[in-house]
Amino acid sequence: MNSVFVYCEIEEGVVADVSLELLTKGRTLADKLGVKLEAVVLGSGLEKIGEQIFPFGVDVLWTGDDKRLYPYTTLPHTAILTGLFKEEQPQIAFMGATSIGRDLGPRVSSALHSGLTADCTSLEIGSFEDPKTKQVYDNLLYQIRPAFGGNIVATIVNPVCRPQMATVREGVMKKEVFNPNHKGEVKKINVAKYLNEADFVIRVIERHIEKSKVNLKAAPIIVSGGYGVGSKENFKLLFELAEVLGGEVGASRAAVDAGFTEHERQIGQTGTTVRPKLYIACGISGQIQHTAGMEESSLVIAINNDANAPINKFADYVITGDLNVVIPKMIQYYKKNSK
Repeated sequence: MNSVFVYCEIEEGVVADVSLELLTKGRTLADKLGVKLEAVVLGSGLEKIGEQIFPFGVDVLWTGDDKRLYPYTTLPHTAILTGLFKEEQPQIAFMGATSIGRDLGPRVSSALHSGLTADCTSLEIGSFEDPKTKQVYDNLLYQIRPAFGGNIVATIVNPVCRPQMATVREGVMKKEVFNPNHKGEVKKINVAKYLNEADFVIRVIERHIEKSKVNLKAAPIIVSGGYGVGSKENFKLLFELAEVLGGEVGASRAAVDAGFTEHERQIGQTGTTVRPKLYIACGISGQIQHTAGMEESSLVIAINNDANAPINKFADYVITGDLNVVIPKMIQYYKKNSK
């Protein structure tokens, strides 16, 4: 049990951002543990996939290259990953909390009897003392995530079973190149060893992929609205402000549930995690479910008529007042001073 494994998703030959984010975090954790960082990619046409993965500090890249493995289907990927983990016995294994990771992770962890913590917001290495036996376990993975509807932050440990498995949503971890010239070892997986015909009982005949028109992750400025905005009509003010600032519009879950704007704009624990240069929170109370998705913004401005709103603790600047009065003034002064 001497490695940190990351399962990397690919789409049309491109490694998913969430996988690269996990490689960045995996490199840090592997260094703390003094072990190797290993990546697994299953798909077709993977000859040059290492060019995308090795710069993130990967020591060993496992490739399962077979045209039947792309696009993703549950059974063959589960069989290969389960078999590989049984042989290599990684200490830690990560996947993205995507539609693929949420399908694959539980199946692999169940087959290995290892357990899995979903939707982690932080991953660290630490020690744990069993309160009953007083036995101390060192170098455990702290799997940190909001629990009970986001009312508490739970730290989960797995002292005995291996690998320690966790999924993480896109945008939660930073994506940073370790060394653009870093080179690791490529190991080819003999996929036929793990598969049988029954694993291909389901076949993808046709796929339709529609990319989101809203790219909150790439927006340098986000104007985000909560339930306190009051209505769908009032949300138009946020779009006006975002337009003059060259930003994008986000929302809290409460605003989305109220029908003020569409779900793809939701930021928070059950939405998108963002790190803009400027985050303007309008009518947002600041519950942990929301702040988990924006707390690493470089600069936060909170506009709220409640001077004691929790969001004010995260804000660099607080404007206490009616957003229907404040936002038009912001638009007016920005237009005046940007000419």
